[in-house]
Amino acid sequence: MSPSVQHDFRLVSYPHRVYSGKRALDHLPSEVRRHGAQRAFVICGRSVSERTDLIRRIMSLLGNALAGVFDRLGKDTPLDDVLAARDAALEAEADMLIAIGAGSVIQGARVVAILMAEKGPIEALATQYPDDGPAISPKLMARKVPIINVLTAGTTAQNRGGSPAKMTGLDHRLEFFDPKTRPVALFWDEDALATAPASMIAASFGAIFWRAVMNMEYTQAPPLVDFNRRHVLEMMTRARPRLSDPNDAALRLDLCLATYLQNLDTDQGGAPAQSWVARLVYAFAASLFNLHERVSQGEAHCAFTPTALRRVGSQNPREMCNIAAALEVWREGDPVADAPLRAADRLEEIFRSIGMPTRLSQLDIPRSSADRILANSLKNFNADPQQSFRKNVDLVRDTLLASW
Repeated sequence: MSPSVQHDFRLVSYPHRVYSGKRALDHLPSEVRRHGAQRAFVICGRSVSERTDLIRRIMSLLGNALAGVFDRLGKDTPLDDVLAARDAALEAEADMLIAIGAGSVIQGARVVAILMAEKGPIEALATQYPDDGPAISPKLMARKVPIINVLTAGTTAQNRGGSPAKMTGLDHRLEFFDPKTRPVALFWDEDALATAPASMIAASFGAIFWRAVMNMEYTQAPPLVDFNRRHVLEMMTRARPRLSDPNDAALRLDLCLATYLQNLDTDQGGAPAQSWVARLVYAFAASLFNLHERVSQGEAHCAFTPTALRRVGSQNPREMCNIAAALEVWREGDPVADAPLRAADRLEEIFRSIGMPTRLSQLDIPRSSADRILANSLKNFNADPQQSFRKNVDLVRDTLLASW
């Protein structure tokens, strides 16, 4: 059942630069000049502006090339905050955006770039999800200002072209996609990464490790994908004991590298995880952290995974064997039915060791949220393009309720 390497593939790449390590930010002025920008505009959250010296540092580095700062972008990228940032960037006549933060801020900067350039109703610029067909992403043809991302924590948001934004009054998020909003440069600066609290690093690790494990379900993959997936899981396995050291700079850099490699997966011909476990946990988690803002993506994924493995793992036996083998709890010749159960036990052990939840009750999520989590999960086209969840709604509901 070991995965095979597939040599028929397409590899796609796009130009960007990565600056990593001590005083990586010292290269920021030359990167700004390289793109001809004279009015760079910083977007961040209050934690960056009020609890770190990053804004002061960037002001010192850029001088007159810094046109302004918007420091009120909130968690989960609220659309109201994005619109306020857009207005501020337009007023400052910004010709470049510099996002400082992790997922929400980096995603928000991409939407700001889109709304600075595109005309028309906001909803018309977002991806459409008709009930009777595939998702439709409108072609956003206007030129976008270049974006530089300065990370404070490892995140898969760092070099993508898609971004969600949370709209007041909606349980789901608007989703925008424009490859022109991919960053021209990434900065993994040791001092910037050191500003993130240990709790954020643990949550980031949970999300990264979860994806690394789910990615190991593959039965065949192009050679670079095969290498990257194995390497990322090995990196995260080595990183886990180091989470207890808040001063481990190399750990934080490794999380940036791991998420960067995970994002290369699609560019290098990799297919996303398609098992019931991976798709159902993704849908449940997206619904949970949208409904309960205090819950991180890492916490949401960890809380649902053990139950999903036990309840629906049997739907994809070969993939579960590959996951369990990657976790070193199953080998060829062992009972196939044991694979998802052993994987669930092992992941529970790992998640607990890093302070992550393994059930919803540990997050104090009320059971009254179940109906809304279920409804939003059934509408998650990215997780369920074939609408198999709707065809098996009793199984989906039972798995959700068992997660408490």
